[in-house]
Amino acid sequence: MREALDKRLFSSFMVGKNNEPVNILQYADDTILFGEANMHNVKTIKAVLRSFELVSGLKINYAKSCVGAIGKSELWQREAADYLNCNMLSMPFMYLGIPIGANPRRSEV
Repeated sequence: MREALDKRLFSSFMVGKNNEPVNILQYADDTILFGEANMHNVKTIKAVLRSFELVSGLKINYAKSCVGAIGKSELWQREAADYLNCNMLSMPFMYLGIPIGANPRRSEV
C-alpha cells in the first residue's frame, strides 16, 4: 500500500479540517482500506491484495471481504464488489461494536 501511495496509484480519503490522508486501518487480523470511491482505486486495491498474496503465500478470503462506498450508487458499489470478487457492505455496519455510517445524533447510536 505504501508503494501504491508513493507512486500516486491510490487516492487516500481526506479527513478533518486539515485534510489528513487516511488509507489503511489494521486491527488484529482485520484490514480496512480507505480511499476515494473511484474505479482506479478499486483496481489498485485488487493489485495490492494480489501482491500481498504472492509475497506472503497467504490467501485473501474474499467470501469474508466487503466493499462499500458513501455517496456512490448501489450499481457502482455492485460493480466494485464484482471486480474485487467480494460482497457489498451495507451501511450502517458494526465494527468492534461501533456503528459505522450511522447518524451519530440518533439516540440508539
